[in-house]
Order: sequence, then structure tokens, then C-alpha cells
Amino acid sequence: MNISQLVIWFFIYSFLGWCMECVVIRKQLGYWENRGFAKLPFCIIYGFGTLIAFNIFKPIEHNYIALYIFGCICATAFEYLTAQVMLKLFGEVWWNYDHLKFNYKGIICLQSTLAWGFVAVFIFGFLNKFVERFVFSIDYRIASVMAMILVFSYTADFMQSFSESLNMQNMDIRAEMRKFIKMFHR
Repeated sequence: MNISQLVIWFFIYSFLGWCMECVVIRKQLGYWENRGFAKLPFCIIYGFGTLIAFNIFKPIEHNYIALYIFGCICATAFEYLTAQVMLKLFGEVWWNYDHLKFNYKGIICLQSTLAWGFVAVFIFGFLNKFVERFVFSIDYRIASVMAMILVFSYTADFMQSFSESLNMQNMDIRAEMRKFIKMFHR
């Protein structure tokens, strides 16, 4: 797999992850919500997670029991690590399992752990064959252009969304500072 194919593969799984997140949230909350950080329909955490898992799961892709068990463990560990990074970067996690039984700090829970196992079996036991076939069928020059467009588009979208997020955090900080200063002017 060349770099262009890898990028396309990454964005396919980022898009599919975004779709899955939106459907799950729709079912839970009763309304549609963009589940990505940026505005484009990608949850890149799924692209990264699938790339990492692909390298780990390749030797066991035909053993569905092992895929399920490792899918549960690896995806839950990845979800936990992602939450810790988000807490450091943004001061919050964009999901909350507090309402579910057997959760740990609302970051991970048994229900999602068990679901991740099924997702791993579905992706690596079934879906990835079709994704690989599709990606490998794209002409090299077209794949290169597609990869550049995807990377540049998502990078610009991410930068804008990150800037907006920082501006919102700065507005919150300024509002809190004004409240604090007003306490001393009374």
C-alpha cells in the first residue's frame, strides 16, 4: 500500500466512524449531531484507530474470537488514552458514559467495550476486504490527487475548527476574569 492509498484508506474509515457515531447518537438522543471535531464528515480517531488495529490484528484477522477479544481490549484502551489526551488538550472529553452501568469515570464502559469487539470483527473479518479492493482499484495518479485533496481539505477544516475552539475557550476565560474582577470593585 503506497502513501496515497493509505491516506484514502484512513479517510474512508474516518468517514465510516463519523457515520457510525452519528447513527449511535441519533438513536441515543433522538436527534442528529455532527460527531466530528471539524465540520467535514470525518472522525479521524477512527482512521487512526483502524490503522493501528490493522497492524495489530493482521495476524489474527481470520480468528473471529481472537479478533473480538483483542478488539474489546485494544479499542477500549485506545478510547481511554484518547480521552486522557483530550482532557489535557481541551479540558474535556466529547463523550460521557456516566449514564451507563459499569463505566469508569464516564470515559469507558462495559457496553462500549463489548460493542468494540463486534466492530473489530465486522471491520477486519468483513468490511476491510471491500475497502482494500476499492482503494487498490484506484489509479495511482487519481489516488495521489484524492489523497492531497483530502489531506488539505481536512487540515484547513481542522485548523479553522481548532481556532474557533480556542477563541471560545478564550471568551470563557475572559468572561470568568471579568466576573472575578467585578468581585473586587464592589
